[in-house]
Amino acid sequence: MTSAPRQDPAAVEAEVREKIHLEILKRTGAYHANDHVLLPSGHHTSEYIEKTLVTTEPSFTEGLGAVIAKHFAPWPIDVVLSTGHGALILSHCVARAHPSRPIAVYGIKRVVGGKRRVTLPAEFRRLIREGTKVLLVEDLVSSGRTLKLLIHLVERHGGQVVGVGCLWRRTSVVVDDTPVFSLVSRDFPTYAPEQCPLCQKGVPLNEEFVRRQHHRRPSSVQEPKPS
Repeated sequence: MTSAPRQDPAAVEAEVREKIHLEILKRTGAYHANDHVLLPSGHHTSEYIEKTLVTTEPSFTEGLGAVIAKHFAPWPIDVVLSTGHGALILSHCVARAHPSRPIAVYGIKRVVGGKRRVTLPAEFRRLIREGTKVLLVEDLVSSGRTLKLLIHLVERHGGQVVGVGCLWRRTSVVVDDTPVFSLVSRDFPTYAPEQCPLCQKGVPLNEEFVRRQHHRRPSSVQEPKPS
C-alpha cells in the first residue's frame, strides 16, 4: 500500500489563507463568479472583481491591510504609495499596521496624448526623494501597467520600491524583480466574443459593470482629443 504524497505545510497554509481572503471578497460583494460578464476591453469572462466594493467594509479592510503589513514588516518603509480610491483606503490600513509607521500618499492616473501616466500631487513630491523606501499598495492587479508606472515614478524621484502588496493579483503578472505579495493570486480566462463558450451556450451577457464604469468615469482622466 503506497502512502499519499506529503504536502508542503507552507503551500497548504497559503492555499487555506487564500480561500479565506477570497471568501472575504465575496462577502463584500466585490467578487462575482459563475456569470457571463462583458469587460471594458470587449472580452467576456465568467468572473469579475468590482473594485469599488473591495474596501467598503472597514473591519475587513483593516484586517487585510494588517496581513500585507505583517508580510513586509522585515522591510523598513518610509512611504506607502497607491493609486485609486480603494487602494488608498487599503494603503492607509497597511501604513497604520506596519512597524515602521510610514506615511501614506497617492498618485493620480491620467491619460495624456493617448498614453497612461501616473503623477504625484505637488505637495507629495518632496516626500519621495533620494533613498526613500516605498511600498506600493494596490487593490487589484490585472495587467501590471499601473505598477510599472508607479515604479518608474518612484525611481524618477530617487526613491526605491521595496515591494508591492495587493489584495488580488492575476497569477500571470510579474513586475520585474520587485517582490509582489498578494492575498489572492488567481487567473480567470477571458474570451473574445466570437470564441466565448458562454455565448455559444446562449448564457445572457451581463453588461452592468461596463455601464457603471462609463457612468463614474473620473474627471481627472483626460481622453486624447481627435486629431
